[in-house]
Amino acid sequence: MTFAPKMQKPQHTEDPTISSIKLSESDKKYENSADRDIWKAFNKGNETAFNYIYRVYAPALFQYGWQFSKDKNILQDCIQNIFIYLRSKRGDLTKVNSIRAYLFKIMQREVLRMVKSEKQSIHSSWDYNERIFPIEICHETKLIQQEYDIEMKRKIQYAMNQLTSRQRQAVLLLIEEGMNYKEIAEVMEFSDVRSARKIIYRALDTLKVLIRNKK
Repeated sequence: MTFAPKMQKPQHTEDPTISSIKLSESDKKYENSADRDIWKAFNKGNETAFNYIYRVYAPALFQYGWQFSKDKNILQDCIQNIFIYLRSKRGDLTKVNSIRAYLFKIMQREVLRMVKSEKQSIHSSWDYNERIFPIEICHETKLIQQEYDIEMKRKIQYAMNQLTSRQRQAVLLLIEEGMNYKEIAEVMEFSDVRSARKIIYRALDTLKVLIRNKK
């Protein structure tokens, strides 16, 4: 099973910062459309809407998946599996208000599933995930790039790496991806928005203390 012939496969390297795939002229009709309208069109079988979703979000999925696995082949397979699944379920998909949050959630599940399968692990708790799949903070993140003071960069990186895996994930979704609390709650599969807000508030408070006290 393959993607539509017009679709471009993203060329991934060891650098997790991937440029967006160029949109075709037909895809650009959706640039200013609401996510729910794009998703509705795709669910009804519109191929242009499907191509638009792939071209816009495949690079973002790779970069997000990089936080859980540095195996680019696994990430590429996960992205392909996701879009094959979505194509096969057209007509039966639920309503989606944030395409990015929805795709990030299933990308996270797929990456963890595939990595665990390769390691032949039967564990599934987030405590286990934190030991095996720590979300790493690298020098290239936007958070650190935007702070030019070398000493402050060092403090920020140190502080970020002291957070729990879930806290780092929440902060990255907030800062790197610009997600709102509702989207973060969906990606992290919280039962309500308050849980997302709570973990972020605690993480940011911890960051402030760590940065202030770091010598």
